[in-house]
Amino acid sequence: MPPLAENSGSAVLAAVIGLGSMGLGMARSMKRAGLDVVGYDIMPAAVDRFIADGGRGAATPAAAAKDADIVVSVVVNGAQAVMFGPQGVASTMKPGAVFISSATMDPAVARDLAGRVEALGLHYLDAPISGGAAKAARGELTIMASGSRQAFDTARPGLDAMAAKVYELGDEAGKGAAFKMINQLLAGVHIAAACEAITFAAKQGLDLDKVYEVITASAGNSWMFENRVPHVLAGDYTPLSSIEIFVKDLGIVQDMARSERYPVPLAAAALQMYLAASGAGMGRDDDSSLARLYAKLSGAELPGSTKGLQSL
Repeated sequence: MPPLAENSGSAVLAAVIGLGSMGLGMARSMKRAGLDVVGYDIMPAAVDRFIADGGRGAATPAAAAKDADIVVSVVVNGAQAVMFGPQGVASTMKPGAVFISSATMDPAVARDLAGRVEALGLHYLDAPISGGAAKAARGELTIMASGSRQAFDTARPGLDAMAAKVYELGDEAGKGAAFKMINQLLAGVHIAAACEAITFAAKQGLDLDKVYEVITASAGNSWMFENRVPHVLAGDYTPLSSIEIFVKDLGIVQDMARSERYPVPLAAAALQMYLAASGAGMGRDDDSSLARLYAKLSGAELPGSTKGLQSL
């Protein structure tokens, strides 16, 4: 990795921690909008991809965030470690800078993290994201954000570059996280339903391409059916959003619901399917792999192979 270049001082300096399918697109979008962007990822190859695009890379989160105005955390979990760990960003961020947390987490965790960040003289924006890798690459995400006015104002150049829609949901961290968990409840259930339906169609011997055409023009359609079923039709389970993400997120939904004594039976049933798929060896595969699990359980034939499935 080349040495970290000096910031010219003429542009807003942003750091992106986590250069996966979402974070890389977000970093590219901010760079395209004229921000000076430094990226870090636990996988050196991800940093190298950003450098190949003309971005700058760093060897640690702390190095990436040095004197940054905006730090965007796009990690699956462990946002606290990114902030406060031995190489965390808190010690190197510019005073008055904003930490934008795009990790999906329990709202209570977001509130606790915000308090710790703000005690250091920094701003915290609770800002989960939705839209997928393609919209991240185009700077067209939906961001569900909550935080102080100062946090929003400081984050504005980054938000404008990364998102088509920024929902300002309150001045307290945790609101954005709560909205995201409602989204994840629906997304997880809808993916499970889509995979159940398309595999049931296969079990009936139906033409799956025609099923897709008919359902996407009918009342049974959903965004997840329209987006995920093409993966099944192509037999391509390259991870864009993995099974393990919904093991985590629907697990958070369960914890939140239990604490409120609120029943979530559909989310609970979907979680069991994601757990089964993970246990069958598909945890890191695309979440549309639930269709392969249904196929294995039922004997239905789907396009492509069932590679990656352990014996059930």
